[in-house]
Amino acid sequence: MSSGGICAFNAAWERPDAFGKVISHCGSFTNIRGGHVYPSYVRAAEPKPLRVWMQSGAGDLDRPAGHWPTANFDMASALKLKGYDYRFEFGLGAHDLRHGAATFPATLRWLWR
Repeated sequence: MSSGGICAFNAAWERPDAFGKVISHCGSFTNIRGGHVYPSYVRAAEPKPLRVWMQSGAGDLDRPAGHWPTANFDMASALKLKGYDYRFEFGLGAHDLRHGAATFPATLRWLWR
């Protein structure tokens, strides 16, 4: 969740041979240590063999480093553009695990289908 979501994506991005499946709940694809550049990386690079599940909500964080819902939409848009196997679940929740926990069984079924 949060920084863990972008960490999971970073591990998969750098080592898709070892980490091909990503779960990102409320991922911090914002300007925290350069996390906001990932949508641009995805758009510029050849697609990698990744499957990505993302989740965020309308009540997610809005901080000087960025707006988490917008950052997650930007990432989902980049993944869509490049034809990635991804799913983005957007709800009304905040920066917590309530929505992520509610969708977790579906997340696992989708990732390992």
